[in-house]
Amino acid sequence: MAAGRIGGSGVEAARPLEVRRLGTVPYAEALELQRELVAERRAGKVPDLLLLLEHPHVITLGTSARDEHVLVGDDERRLLGIELHETGRGGDVTYHGPGQLVGYPILDLKPDRCDLHRYVRDIEEALIRALSDFGVAAGRKAGLTGVWVGAEKIAAIGVRVSSGWITSHGFALNVRTDLTYFDAIVPCGIRDYGVTSLARLVDDTPSLPAVAERVAARFAEVFERRLVDAPVEQAAAAREAVAP
Repeated sequence: MAAGRIGGSGVEAARPLEVRRLGTVPYAEALELQRELVAERRAGKVPDLLLLLEHPHVITLGTSARDEHVLVGDDERRLLGIELHETGRGGDVTYHGPGQLVGYPILDLKPDRCDLHRYVRDIEEALIRALSDFGVAAGRKAGLTGVWVGAEKIAAIGVRVSSGWITSHGFALNVRTDLTYFDAIVPCGIRDYGVTSLARLVDDTPSLPAVAERVAARFAEVFERRLVDAPVEQAAAAREAVAP
């Protein structure tokens, strides 16, 4: 899977970006996996990584989350089968669930990308390009984070950059997501705008693997990385590590 040429030297000179496709992963297990991989990336034991996965229904609370942005009580939330987790990412309240492509980049931003604002804008750009591949004209909204189609958000972004400029957490792109679950929260603390999905915007909705393929390619393109798949044994180990 090629990301195309990068600058004048081509992809051969670019740092590798290893893509790990993990299937459905409970949120708590994904948090632990990220902690482990951040430590391994900091120690140079793994290359830059992009984890692509789905979560079961879960509401996550970022570092600026407000209690009133969760609109269901504990009993109703449990009846709906939605877990609740605090997390170390930036941002407010968000929802993850089946049909949503979640991406967790574990990147070393040194030496030339040590800029949090640029990092978030680059994630947005990768998703905008990927959506364009499916005929969706997405963009940004002034003063707000994420990727938007008109007045509706299609992708949320919440990141963490730890010591040594190693990233974790990332983005959630609504592909075939049941958007009624967003009624349980004020998404990202924003009351004035709605949410949408790829399924609402195109007649022939692509599969989640097809969207993951384009997102990975566009991510590598924007971040000037050479896209590689995880070795078979590594991918198997990763799936086993997060298996319930």
